[in-house]
Amino acid sequence: MPLRVIFMGTPEFSVPTLRAIAEAGHEIEAVYTQPPRAAGRRGLELTPSPVQREAERLSIEVRTPVSLKSEAEQQAFRALRADVAVVVAYGLLLPKPILEAPRLGCLNGHASLLPRWRGAAPIQRAIMAGDTETGMMVMRMEEGLDTGPVAMVEKCAIGPDMTAGELHDRLMHISAALMAEALARMERDALTFTAQATEGVTYAKKIDKAETRVDWTRPAGEVHDHIRGLSPFPGAWCETEIGGRLERLKLLRSTLSDGAGEPGGILDDRLTVACESGAIRLVEVQRAGGRPIAAQEFLRGAKLEKGMKFS
Repeated sequence: MPLRVIFMGTPEFSVPTLRAIAEAGHEIEAVYTQPPRAAGRRGLELTPSPVQREAERLSIEVRTPVSLKSEAEQQAFRALRADVAVVVAYGLLLPKPILEAPRLGCLNGHASLLPRWRGAAPIQRAIMAGDTETGMMVMRMEEGLDTGPVAMVEKCAIGPDMTAGELHDRLMHISAALMAEALARMERDALTFTAQATEGVTYAKKIDKAETRVDWTRPAGEVHDHIRGLSPFPGAWCETEIGGRLERLKLLRSTLSDGAGEPGGILDDRLTVACESGAIRLVEVQRAGGRPIAAQEFLRGAKLEKGMKFS
């Protein structure tokens, strides 16, 4: 029989999983998502989350509580009499009464190979650390941060120039297929769980704006991983003088290159930049208020030359 499901998610990453659950024929009793946020040029328009827009397209009830800690919210959740809750990048803490309300518990789709990269930013942190592999996991939620036992996993290679945005999109679709299969096994009472390893635990803390500036005194491999791990958002950046004034430049794509010189120094007319050891070549950049452009197109307007420097 189809399962009675509560879906909990917010960003675009969660949407394919919601869609896959609906297409599998499960009864989605309600969708929980973050409340609409201010957006628009003046920040005056309230914009619903991607998950809310998809739920409304599917004619599913949407709930947007700011917290799940009150007895009233917990009672409203229990009243749905769900078999299972599916959580994918929801963004709110689930207190114990919520975790215990569904008959079969709460399943979480998490974008790492647990216990590596528990926490808020596993995709970015995996790339920034130079990992060559990650994946999606379906786990049963506990009160601890991503500590629950794992039911299913699918691994995904991280290419040497892959950005966080590209990995996000790949894992987003893996998540949908994996969760659909997990629910199919749960229907058959065939979903089993294995405790996480106690060794190799790392935490993927939320990205802080203070760590987005590029440090050219680091080795080229670390600078490259930093750039692609923060692309497209929030974006790694540096400063350089363009047209006689200092300008911030967002760095969106790079690749490792040959060369040596003073850290931050431009080594050629292809935008190869020296690091503490080795060099990187910038492939795609974005000026303040502009659009992402290829480095060669940027050079035609900025006229940066060999010997100039990024700070």
